[in-house]
Amino acid sequence: MLDRDGFRPNVGIILLNHKNQVFWGKRIRTHSWQFPQGGIDRGESPEQAMFRELHEEVGLKPNHVRVVARTRDWLRYEVPDRYIRRDARGHYKGQKQIWYLLQLVGHDWDLNLRATDHPEFDAWRWNDYWVPLDVVVEFKRGVYEMALTELSRFLPRGEQHRNRYLRSGMRPRELDTALPPQHHTPAMHPSRTGSFRSNPGMELPPGASFDPDPQSGQA
Repeated sequence: MLDRDGFRPNVGIILLNHKNQVFWGKRIRTHSWQFPQGGIDRGESPEQAMFRELHEEVGLKPNHVRVVARTRDWLRYEVPDRYIRRDARGHYKGQKQIWYLLQLVGHDWDLNLRATDHPEFDAWRWNDYWVPLDVVVEFKRGVYEMALTELSRFLPRGEQHRNRYLRSGMRPRELDTALPPQHHTPAMHPSRTGSFRSNPGMELPPGASFDPDPQSGQA
């Protein structure tokens, strides 16, 4: 379903925990990280599509979240030709998105990356609101910056003025503190080989796994 300009209607989701950290998912079998998003089906409203995608991609239901805000208008990005199927080239141009800011009122263990047979993510983490855009696929970065900036006015005052870190990514000091406390994630320890392992005493939500920070160079 495309509009007259060749853009497919789509929704994006910024999910906050109680610390105003955001859900950050690693696309399955890639090194790209992103927010949940998905297309709007014919006959769906943007909000209906958002709740459907929320369940399909992260396993949450409407009672697990509170809608805080949404962008006022569509935000658009064009998809480079090399990412477009040959049969769609010439009439498909990209995505136009309505972005939603949601507050998690459930628990971390309600998250489930395997809620469907076609998962979008194979790892996730809570990240500072101003995510490092250098780990987002390049053609989506402008929309991410616009969505985060527009919706940041609904955050507590201290979070609203940090968008100067959007393009440069997290500062080195932030890399040490970006992971949530132990009762939310496994402790990460460098092994003798330089890789990371999780604390075996910690339990993860269903379908969840944790990778080292994507900027660390570890896979």
